[in-house]
Amino acid sequence: MLVKVLHNGNCSKSNAVLEYLDENGVPFEIINIVEDPLSVLELKTVLKKLNEDVSHIIRKEEKLYLEKYAGKDLTEDEWLKILSENPSLIQRPILIKGSVAMLGRPVENVKFFIEQ
Repeated sequence: MLVKVLHNGNCSKSNAVLEYLDENGVPFEIINIVEDPLSVLELKTVLKKLNEDVSHIIRKEEKLYLEKYAGKDLTEDEWLKILSENPSLIQRPILIKGSVAMLGRPVENVKFFIEQ
């Protein structure tokens, strides 16, 4: 089954997962979330597949988060709009296979995900 990878080319962990998939012959499709940001609806779909709330995919160590959003009490819908507009704040990579998804970190966890 094709694995979709929500990817940021500037992320070493994201690049490592792509290399792992390639080396292991796993068919995948790259969705570059920086060049083609996800809509709020697409983000909601990803969260449903992750079975997580929005806080699970926010990069809280990112400079933009620390400067602009740290400590703010925002709703899930507000966060989804922020993430759609600022894809660098989204944890990556996120792997999607059918109706399930996972954060592709650490890369060792990817093996179990692709073998299911």
